[in-house]
Amino acid sequence: MEAARVQPKELEHFLRIANKAVDLAAEVLRDKFGRVEARLKGHADFVTEADTESQRVVCEVIHAEFPDHGFLGEEGGNFPPEEESTYFWILDPLDGTTNYIHGVPFFSISLALAYRDEVLVGVVLDPMLNERFTAVRGGGAFLNGRPIRVSSVTTLGEALVSIGLPPRVMADSADVRWMVQSAVQCLSLRRTGSAALNMAYLAAGRFDVSWALTTKVWDVAAGSLLIEEAGGVVTNLKGEPLSVKGGPYVAAANRGLLEEFFRAVGFRS
Repeated sequence: MEAARVQPKELEHFLRIANKAVDLAAEVLRDKFGRVEARLKGHADFVTEADTESQRVVCEVIHAEFPDHGFLGEEGGNFPPEEESTYFWILDPLDGTTNYIHGVPFFSISLALAYRDEVLVGVVLDPMLNERFTAVRGGGAFLNGRPIRVSSVTTLGEALVSIGLPPRVMADSADVRWMVQSAVQCLSLRRTGSAALNMAYLAAGRFDVSWALTTKVWDVAAGSLLIEEAGGVVTNLKGEPLSVKGGPYVAAANRGLLEEFFRAVGFRS
């Protein structure tokens, strides 16, 4: 079955289950907020019991409802799809872990469903603000059930730009140069600590451009669909469509703004 042939009722069912799963994960994150211990799994890369418990409850819901679907989560414990199915779910159970362990209430749960190389359903949930960003392929993007669209900003000088640069990347002089060029040519710059919320905010018209250099598939799967369904553009650093596998990305409210950003920052030079 090709992705384009998935019926709207099926997509809505997938979305209902996704919402059920992230709601349970949100309960975990709210309950443990402000009282977790973290361990280091890499340079400036933390994991907590909240991450692992959030992933566990989501995985249980998905596997119970769709036992033949694959699952890919940031905290491991993944299972491949059965041969007859190429559906797989992509989860970041706590996007913004560093914020979370420091008591900064800016983090999210990101869950997407892909068929082969195409994302069909995406949910990004902010448990602290109770903001739920959702999209299904061909059905538009929504915030708490209300349609959202990208902003109407067309020039970089008017654009609020979000960036995603972990400390180990910022040690590279080229990365610092790109960040500085973004800062001096846009209206203002934000580094929030949550790639999924950066993308969701762009879809909702809060940010106008967003870029990051070290994202994984679970960081961008849901957010990229939100942006596309809200009328925006998401590409890799060459201006090509972003792979479902993730990687460095640039997103903008429209193609003209994206091209101006590329010219200003020099990603493609």
